[in-house]
Amino acid sequence: MAQKSAHKWVETDVPDQTGRTFVVTGANSGLGAEAAKALGRAGATVVLACRTVEKAKPIADEIGERAEVRRLDLADLSSVREFADNTPTVDVLINNAGVMALPLKRTADGFEMQFGTNHLGHFALTGLLLDRITDRVVTTSSFMHQVPGLKLSDLNYEKRRYSRWGAYGQSKLSNLLFAYELDRRLRAAGSPVLSLAAHPGYSSTELMGRTESVQDAFMSLGRVFAQSAYMGSLPELYAATAPGLQSGGYFGPDGFQELSGHPKKVGSNKASRDEAKARELWTRSVELTGVTYPI
Repeated sequence: MAQKSAHKWVETDVPDQTGRTFVVTGANSGLGAEAAKALGRAGATVVLACRTVEKAKPIADEIGERAEVRRLDLADLSSVREFADNTPTVDVLINNAGVMALPLKRTADGFEMQFGTNHLGHFALTGLLLDRITDRVVTTSSFMHQVPGLKLSDLNYEKRRYSRWGAYGQSKLSNLLFAYELDRRLRAAGSPVLSLAAHPGYSSTELMGRTESVQDAFMSLGRVFAQSAYMGSLPELYAATAPGLQSGGYFGPDGFQELSGHPKKVGSNKASRDEAKARELWTRSVELTGVTYPI
C-alpha cells in the first residue's frame, strides 16, 4: 500500500482569527499584502502599517471593514514612535517590511538605509509595542542572511566601502540575531510572548528591481523563476498563526534550497546563532535608537 504523503501547510490551515489584531509592516504590497489579506480572510483585524498610506488602501478595501491603514515610516524613528504611541493592544506584530540592495542612502536619523529600515526600525517598533503584544512577534529575514557584511564596529557604513548586497546581508542577519535574542530575553523574563522568524525563499515582490542599477534588469528576469508573493508569504503567515509553535523557531519554504514551497521549520547559519554578537547588536541597537525594552 502506498504511503500517504505528508500534509503541506496551506492558508486554509490558519485557525479562525476572529477577535485578534495583527500589525503588519509593509502591508501595501508583496509578502505583507498577501499576509494581511489572508489574515483578513481568517477573520482578523489587520493594521496595515505602511510608509505610503495611499498604496495600502486598495489592500485594506479588499480586506474590508476589519482593516485599518496607518502610516509608519521605519526609516524615521519619530514616525515609529508616533505609530507606537497610538497603537493599543495587539496580538501579533509581523515585522515584514524591508528594502533590498539599494545604493547608499541614509534614513532620517542618519542610519544606512537597509540596516536602519530592516533592523533598527523594527527593533524600535517591537520595543515600543512589546508591553502591548499578547501573543507573538514574527520577524522576516532571508536566506541572504548568509551574505557576509555584519560589522558591529561600523553598522552604518561610515568607515568602510559600501556594498549594497553586504548591507542587505547585514540587515537580514541582524533580523535573525534580533529574533533569537528577543526569544532568549522573553524566556528569561518568564513572558508568554513568542519571538519567531521566517523567510520567503525566492519570491517575486517589489523588492526586485529597486537597486537603481543595471542589476534591476537581471532581477526582473529572475521573476520568471521566482515563486509568487502569495507563496512567499506563507512562512510568515504560518509563524504568525500556527498553534503550538516553540518560541525561537525559524520557518521557510520546504522546497529545494528553501527557494520555494510550503512552510516548514528551517535552520540558519552559525553567525545567526552567535549569542555574544546578538547581545552586542542589541546593545548597539538600544544606543542608536534610544529604545529600551521592558524585559
